[in-house]
Amino acid sequence: MGNKGNLGYLIFLWATLVAVVAMATAQRPFERTKGINGLEKIIVRDDRGRSFEVYLYGGQVASWKNEKGEELLVMSSKAIFKPPIPIRGGIPILFPQYANTGPLPSHGFVRQRFWEIDTNPPQLPSNSYYKAWVDLILRSSQDDLKIWPHKFEYRLRVHLGTEGDLILTSRVKNTDVKPFNFTMALHPYFSVSDISEIQVDGLQNLNYLDQLKNRTRFTDHDKTITFKSQFDRIYLSTPNDIRIVDKKKQKTIVVHKEGQVDAVVWNPWEKKVEDLGTEDYRRFVTVESAAVEKPITVNPGQEWKGILQMSVVPSSLSSRKLDVKKVMHSSSY
Repeated sequence: MGNKGNLGYLIFLWATLVAVVAMATAQRPFERTKGINGLEKIIVRDDRGRSFEVYLYGGQVASWKNEKGEELLVMSSKAIFKPPIPIRGGIPILFPQYANTGPLPSHGFVRQRFWEIDTNPPQLPSNSYYKAWVDLILRSSQDDLKIWPHKFEYRLRVHLGTEGDLILTSRVKNTDVKPFNFTMALHPYFSVSDISEIQVDGLQNLNYLDQLKNRTRFTDHDKTITFKSQFDRIYLSTPNDIRIVDKKKQKTIVVHKEGQVDAVVWNPWEKKVEDLGTEDYRRFVTVESAAVEKPITVNPGQEWKGILQMSVVPSSLSSRKLDVKKVMHSSSY
């Protein structure tokens, strides 16, 4: 009996240890390590080898890979990983001001701040759509309040879906005693075979502001967007789904957004950009989820929520509807 009792106790201890390890793994499904120039980054992988990396500086996604290890985002070959310089490439967060549309420095300041891992994030949903994720948070500092006098919390959840799609969920909470307005964009540099071989679908017959012509308003009557020179437009009141068709790769990047009604399409072509390699423009296009024309208002104690979901599918399947309800409606986040 004594030996059986000891064996039972050892089995109990072993089971308890396994459960604790499993819980710890479930709560921290990422690796925290040093990136370029010693800047801290988080590496997140799922059980099929898909992954993403996000730097705490800027809360900036810098890599998104599929199960074959193919990179789906582009980092500038001349990206400068030295704060306070913003990082060129990946998915910069432009908040609380898009470009030079207000009194703040261009594109706001959160891409030049050090974010933290959120140790008390909203609860994860009970479904299986969340495969691998990380939660980050940025709270306004005293220095921030000197240039933008509004207290806020910006929560960012980055996660991989079951199909390898990358989803960024933003939550901006007003922790002040007065309302504030902001404009913003998430600015992904999507990897493409060649900028001259792609097209962007879903924005035809829409009004846009041409940023190469002092944001003059026009209407786009073309069926698709193609690229033969510098391109920089803010499309207004856009559909939730926009598609980047890469003819050479025979793949389509589906950009789904919620909570941001505008979309920015940009490629600098051969225009000199200080921290962008001379030939880098050939390798990427940006299609951004944005709120520019009509600023978002958040009242005290309230929060705004936005979704950016990015998927890569064979072009033959690009017309299918994404199951975004799994993200928006099954999630308590």
